[in-house]
Amino acid sequence: MNQMSHVSSLSVPGATRATRKEAASVEFRNVTKRYGKVTAVDSVSFSIAPGELVTLLGPSGCGKTTTLRMIAGLEMASEGQILIGNRDVTNLSAADRDVSMVFQSYALFPHMSVLENVAYGPSVQGVPKKDAQAMAMEKLGLVGLTGLEKRAPSELSGGQQQRVAVARALVLEPQVLLFDEPLSNLDAKLRRRVREDIRELQQSLNLTVAYVTHDQEEALAVSDRIIVMSNARIAQTGAPRELYEEPADLFVADFIGDANILDGTLLDREGTEARVRIGGMVLTLPHRGANPGPVKLAVRPDAVLLEEGPAGDGVLAGTVRKASYLGTQVEYDVESPIGTLFVVQYGRKEPIAPGTPVSVTLTRQRGVALIPNA
Repeated sequence: MNQMSHVSSLSVPGATRATRKEAASVEFRNVTKRYGKVTAVDSVSFSIAPGELVTLLGPSGCGKTTTLRMIAGLEMASEGQILIGNRDVTNLSAADRDVSMVFQSYALFPHMSVLENVAYGPSVQGVPKKDAQAMAMEKLGLVGLTGLEKRAPSELSGGQQQRVAVARALVLEPQVLLFDEPLSNLDAKLRRRVREDIRELQQSLNLTVAYVTHDQEEALAVSDRIIVMSNARIAQTGAPRELYEEPADLFVADFIGDANILDGTLLDREGTEARVRIGGMVLTLPHRGANPGPVKLAVRPDAVLLEEGPAGDGVLAGTVRKASYLGTQVEYDVESPIGTLFVVQYGRKEPIAPGTPVSVTLTRQRGVALIPNA
């Protein structure tokens, strides 16, 4: 039983009233968090504009969840300053910050109905029961759960439970909404649906959202901007396309989507462009501040084109070693003079058989970038 009605339900009458509170900015100024001798977050500075969805992305242990918990007031900063709506909240408790969080586990009360779960926040703040339930019903309408208010959490699907958690976070109309790995308990198809719902809800209500995930595809799909974290610091901040097409270093190139990291030689520069030799090929690419000499390049799997048959001038000779048919695409491992290449081709019905000689070319337009800090 899966009643994942899409958030076209956002058009309910209550949606206009839910926007009455102004979205707030979030700012970190040289914030550090230590646990004894361990530094979990190391002098991090960033800002989130009002009504913006910013994702903190990175591998386990990089500091992203600690950063989110410091926005919430669930962890206190060891150094630095945290501002929400230009108000210094560094030393304020979670209850005084006007922030709500949707936890990875949803943290629903199993003995309460859906309505009671969502009305719980206003009730403990002293709102009369009738008013608290009216507020809860409005938010359940926003997330498409009208009609399910009497059910227990155990009677809902995973996607529906996630929506209850969102409604409960929204009911107090916080200045900032926080998501901690909100889709990790859902299957792949449901994750795509729910992330679209979250994004539509955020844009419709003009919410300021900080969103934590380790899933690169999820971050690319929902974010206005992404903050990539590595080893307790910020590796790069930018729009999804910027991070994918112009990674600042090898870590970001390898972490944001798949990338072939290749060696090349920057021959010369003219204006913003450079000629770069990769094996027997010469490409013209933005030099991104790199100087003549050895360079590293990030080459996306779909920027590598394969043609069956021997290679001609100006292209690489390769041999298919492995081919995996995945329905909408075929993935290849191709042996070449510049190393083993991971290649993705879309829309091809018949995979090239392993052992087949191929010519290999790279297309700048589809994802080849110099790494300036390699």
